[in-house]
Amino acid sequence: MSEDFKTRDGSAWMPDYLTAIDGATCIGCGRCYKVCSRDVMHLYGVDDEGAILGICDEDEDDDFDGELNRMIMVVDKAGACIGCGACSRVCPKGCQTHVPAAALAA
Repeated sequence: MSEDFKTRDGSAWMPDYLTAIDGATCIGCGRCYKVCSRDVMHLYGVDDEGAILGICDEDEDDDFDGELNRMIMVVDKAGACIGCGACSRVCPKGCQTHVPAAALAA
């Protein structure tokens, strides 16, 4: 473990950053979105062929002109992730990919 990452008390800690969500497995429940304080992912609409239609606006009931088949979470602001892991703890499908910070370091 890298000594570069530490908790407030000085203990070694390795953040695991969210890098992807498997759209084939995601059920679009929104649990990960609700616990994320960093606005890392958003709900997107998907059509019958699996093409992503666009972001779903919470304030609008958009069905993308009747093309909406289901909704999934998409990581669209990965750089904002702090690696806390809250999203992975609430995901009922285990569809997220997390990568240790040391593996992403340049």
